Amino acid sequence: MNNGFSKKLTPDSAFTKVKHYCAYQERSHAEVKEKLYGYGLRKDEVEILLSRLIEENYLNEERYAKQFAGGKFRMKKWGRVKIGYELKQKRISAYNIRKGLEEIDEEQYQSVLKKLVADKWKSLKNEQHIVRQMKTQQYLLQKGFEPALIKLAITELRKEATD
Repeated sequence: MNNGFSKKLTPDSAFTKVKHYCAYQERSHAEVKEKLYGYGLRKDEVEILLSRLIEENYLNEERYAKQFAGGKFRMKKWGRVKIGYELKQKRISAYNIRKGLEEIDEEQYQSVLKKLVADKWKSLKNEQHIVRQMKTQQYLLQKGFEPALIKLAITELRKEATD
């Protein structure tokens, strides 16, 4: 099992390396654990180093979840469903997923959803009405928005268009 290292690192040198890894950007516990195992450390050594990283605040799963959720929402315009799913894939606890999703401002969330609905709707102006609605809905589901909110946003857009 050679991950680019010709020899196993000592726990001290691995700790130094992984501190920099964590300081560079927020990491999940699973990512750091994988990195430590990649350095050739044993399970007991990995557990000790993880504890030290948490104690010294290099590793904080709640902080990671908040940063991840906020970043994916702001930069990629992902909805809560997709963000929650991705955090679950990274083995983040349900409590921390909830905390991360709370970082997303409800007003901003609604505003982004409405803008995405309007933009997608406009891009499909040559489609039949039902096709337009289905494609808009499908696009927003893939972005991770809640089905009920999507339906409401499309209904509001159509209502505004007829006013």
